[in-house]
Amino acid sequence: MPVELDEYVLALRKRWLIIAALALVGAVTGWLYAHSMTPNYRATANVFVSVNGGGTAGELVQGSTFVQNSVESFAKLASMPVVLDPVIEDLQLDTTAKALGRSISANNPLNTVILQISTTDSQPQRAADISNAVARQLAVTVQNLSPRTVAGQSSIELTVVAPAVPPETPFEPNTRFLSVTGLALGLGAGVILALLLTIFDTRVRTAADIERVIHLPALATIVRARQSQQPATTVAHDPSSRRAEGFRRLQANLQYLDVGKPLSSVVVTSAVPGEGKSTTALNLALAVAENGKSVLVIDADLRRPAIALDTGLEAAAGLTTILIGRATLEDVVQPWGEHDGLHVLTSGEIPPNPSQLLDSPAMHRVLDEAVKTYDLVVVDCPPVLPVVDASVLGRHVDGVLLVIGLRQVRRQQVRSALAAITAVGATPLGLVITNAVDDGAGAPYSYRRPDEIRPHRSQPWRRRRPDEIRQNGADADVDAAVSSTAGPEDPRTPISPEPREARASAVQNANAAADAPDADVPAGGDGQNRKKNVASPTA
Repeated sequence: MPVELDEYVLALRKRWLIIAALALVGAVTGWLYAHSMTPNYRATANVFVSVNGGGTAGELVQGSTFVQNSVESFAKLASMPVVLDPVIEDLQLDTTAKALGRSISANNPLNTVILQISTTDSQPQRAADISNAVARQLAVTVQNLSPRTVAGQSSIELTVVAPAVPPETPFEPNTRFLSVTGLALGLGAGVILALLLTIFDTRVRTAADIERVIHLPALATIVRARQSQQPATTVAHDPSSRRAEGFRRLQANLQYLDVGKPLSSVVVTSAVPGEGKSTTALNLALAVAENGKSVLVIDADLRRPAIALDTGLEAAAGLTTILIGRATLEDVVQPWGEHDGLHVLTSGEIPPNPSQLLDSPAMHRVLDEAVKTYDLVVVDCPPVLPVVDASVLGRHVDGVLLVIGLRQVRRQQVRSALAAITAVGATPLGLVITNAVDDGAGAPYSYRRPDEIRPHRSQPWRRRRPDEIRQNGADADVDAAVSSTAGPEDPRTPISPEPREARASAVQNANAAADAPDADVPAGGDGQNRKKNVASPTA
């Protein structure tokens, strides 16, 4: 699958740590390599080549022409044994002419008659001595080899104009150059590695990845939980969070989804385990129940049931009890939370043949009866790829919700999951993207209750007015009234947010208490006795 340019940029941004680490490793490696090398020093002697004065103009012209044509030859002559053997003998060097020649270089700058004789050695003084000795011996050799004048003198003369001096700093290694080179190589390797990981990593990481794989609408994006131990029922326990609002958005989008008829039953599944299908099913039911509708959650994952554990309800009797004919739907459904129309049908005992039970006429009758009794039936099914349970049930409901966990599933797995759903004639309604990073991109501004807004740190301190102090006292009375309204808690049952009617009644009572200090504040409101949408079945 081709990757666009912006995805390459995004990949480099996501994997900047890898790039930075390899660049640092390259720089450190270059620095260590430089310090592991033996330092070498370079000393240079400058020799001027001139024409020896002749008696006639012809001799001067002959010498000048010879110099211009022979300076480069003199440079090559400097590293030959005819020059180096006397140098080795004079300085008593423990080496050969061939080995010494590799450390000597002679250059002729352009358009000059200057020879630069350089020697590289591990000792700065010896490097200078060798360069000066080579310059002197080269002058002698050239005089012996050059043409003679009429007076019998050499027509070419070499003069040392700048003797070599011991260098103070080493010529090599160049620590800065090697470190920068290592940094550049490491940076390049990091970029290449990051791009290769992007190309060959087929995990779904963003919503854009999903759009390129399948063409289904994303009905909601659910951010990851703030804490690993946070309860699964976010809509009840953290109702004002972005995560809870994501489930409410899912409920709203399902409500207005055009499927040809009102949506009365839906299967919630995923491609692979661990993508959050059970959590999505429970929170979707809570969001629907908040609107006053009756909802039944059916745990049809008869292999790894999770609904009973997440809700704290009894798991012994449930769906399998009905399917084997030992109970009816009314016998085993259990009310859950504080919403009158919210009920749960747990899985019951795990059977040896889940697929056969879920595709049996008894299961079809359970779904038909549930659809007639409740406004919406939410069925939590196993993942699509490992087993066929979700595909089997998908044919008998209005549609299937496919939960996609970012960074948890691969592109081919998403394609295969959708193909498995459509192959049996089930209707895919859309996608629920989970495990998204809460980076604040979906919350450009705050929209919370006044009591949730914290004062900005930059606000100056000021003394509170008496009416503010009085209002704070009223707020404390409100909290006390709401707490008394909630009633005793069942440690196994997650508690949903207090009903709006109870909250409003408590606020009115607390305000009355603030105006009349001697008045008694009633413990609750009439919001506790909301009428159920359906008859409460026997637990």
